[in-house]
Amino acid sequence: MRATLIHAPGDVRLETVPDPSVQRPTDAVVRVVAACVCGSDLWPYRGVRPTAEPHRIGHEFVGVVEEVGAQVTTVKAGDFVIAPFAISDGTCVHCRNGITTSCVRGSAWGGLDAEGVLADGGQGEAVRVPLADGTLVATPEVPDAALVPSLLTLSDVLVTGHHAAVIAGVRPGSVVAVVGDGAVGLCAVLAARRLGAERVVAFSRHADRQALARDFGATDVVAERGDEGVARLQELLGGIGADAVLECVGTKESMAQALDATRPGGRIGYVGVPAGGPELPARQIFGNNLTVAGGVAPVRAYLPELLPEVLDGSLDAGRVFDLELGLDDVAEAYAAMDERRAIKALLRP
Repeated sequence: MRATLIHAPGDVRLETVPDPSVQRPTDAVVRVVAACVCGSDLWPYRGVRPTAEPHRIGHEFVGVVEEVGAQVTTVKAGDFVIAPFAISDGTCVHCRNGITTSCVRGSAWGGLDAEGVLADGGQGEAVRVPLADGTLVATPEVPDAALVPSLLTLSDVLVTGHHAAVIAGVRPGSVVAVVGDGAVGLCAVLAARRLGAERVVAFSRHADRQALARDFGATDVVAERGDEGVARLQELLGGIGADAVLECVGTKESMAQALDATRPGGRIGYVGVPAGGPELPARQIFGNNLTVAGGVAPVRAYLPELLPEVLDGSLDAGRVFDLELGLDDVAEAYAAMDERRAIKALLRP
């Protein structure tokens, strides 16, 4: 089969690799129907994270089960499934506590699983899925093609935006600000409105992203960044910061803006994958009674809540995909996102 490997900064290639197969009784093999490029994939692409040797990449995909191991009971051949970005068994103490991303037997796509066997990256034609019962979520039936993009957002970005809103305590009547206008930030706008936020301010300098943020429910858009952005936010909110700020980037600058945009006693939910040295100033947090919480979104734990609303069309997050390409064009998908010519690129094998 063909799969994507990253060799070095700016060097992503589609190559021929061995076909996946069931190697453990808890495995499944999934034929990929759609995958995508994540903003966090750009960190190694940009050289922010080193690439020591060529390796598989991609952690967001949906597809159809082709084969299952003898111990798999929750999915079967022919099922359409969503694959969260982390592999988990669903039974360990952390999974039972809802933090599936810290599963004691967990692992990541494109690396070695808990038993030392490669778990294929998601940006390929097929994937061996370890711990299929704890990882995969099947839809009730094979969905209409028009739903596939929104179902794909359930593998990461929609749920990550939702996690930011939940951790930040968004509730009916909240005033929310969202730092970051990538796919996660835009989904965070959608999630905040879903949880009842009365006002959502999106920080964005790009017209296409501003428009989508408004479509997703942003009541205001602030184009300025840093101190100017915070001043504009304060002006909009009558000199008071937001009740909840959702940090969806992961840099030092984005975290500083999130902290400065939060009212005294407010909450920050951070889900941006850390890069560029984000820091937490204890004196500012202490002095303003801020609550800062967040981390890796436990996607698998949220799926039972969010999947029905995607299936009935009430959560239409698939609109974050503004570029669709064949797998042959995966290098262009990376370049387009890196150069901000696309919000998020969907790949069809």
